[in-house]
Parts: sequence; structure tokens; C-alpha cells
Amino acid sequence: MARNELRPIIKLRSTAGTGYTYVTRKNRRNDPDRVTLRKYDPVAARHVAFREER
Repeated sequence: MARNELRPIIKLRSTAGTGYTYVTRKNRRNDPDRVTLRKYDPVAARHVAFREER
């Protein structure tokens, strides 16, 4: 059975250039555009912006 396409799995890649990623789900109805979240990057050892990658 297929997953619900209203909440697709997305990858969040660090904008610090470290290559670190988070994997999460998002609601397409609430966030139709690319999501940017501020999260902790353990490679950079600080909080940075993580941008959605398709």
C-alpha cells in the first residue's frame, strides 16, 4: 500500500556545506514551497539553516 502523498518524506541538507542531512516528513497543504528549518549540525557544531532538497 502506497504512503500518503500529502505528507511526503523530504531531506533537509545543511547550508553550512558539511553535507549533513536530516530526513523528515512535511505537510504539503501547509508548506507547498521548499522548507527551511534551523537545526543543529553536529559536523559544524552549531545551529544552521537546513533547506529542503528534492
